[in-house]
Amino acid sequence: MAASARMTLEHLNALDRTAFVQALGGIYEHSPWVAEAAWPRRPYASLEALHAAMDAAVAAAGSEAQLALIRAHPELAGKAAIRGELTEASTREQRGAGLDQCSAAEYARLTALNAAYRERFGFPFIVAVRGHTRQSIIDAMAERLQHAREAEIAEALRQIGRIAAWRLADLIG
Repeated sequence: MAASARMTLEHLNALDRTAFVQALGGIYEHSPWVAEAAWPRRPYASLEALHAAMDAAVAAAGSEAQLALIRAHPELAGKAAIRGELTEASTREQRGAGLDQCSAAEYARLTALNAAYRERFGFPFIVAVRGHTRQSIIDAMAERLQHAREAEIAEALRQIGRIAAWRLADLIG
């Protein structure tokens, strides 16, 4: 569904499994299995209940599926962004944080931090970028490089949940 098209919760609750997954399949980056897992729990009384069900599906999925979900996310201001290969939602989110306007120095710093982060943890740095600036993202990335891997997995999943909540709110009016 296009970013500008919004649907009601009532409409979403009435969708069959295929249409429900198609409508919500991109809420969790390249992971339609989350929407698939949430479908049987319809109808949802609120957007918050839908988000909670989707987050519960992620929590129940186990570490392999959670790591795959984390790894499905693009690097911030990374090669996929430069090549125009991000999802529409990721492009909009990164642009909103000004990541498409990095100076040469900021881009070099982000590239170095992305590489160090991926080397240390085995997955990309994830932050819900709304409300962030380029500098606050760089600062957060540098700070989180100091965390233990398990703490970063938990933080990445928390950030993914925040991203999903915003994407749901953008989609459902």
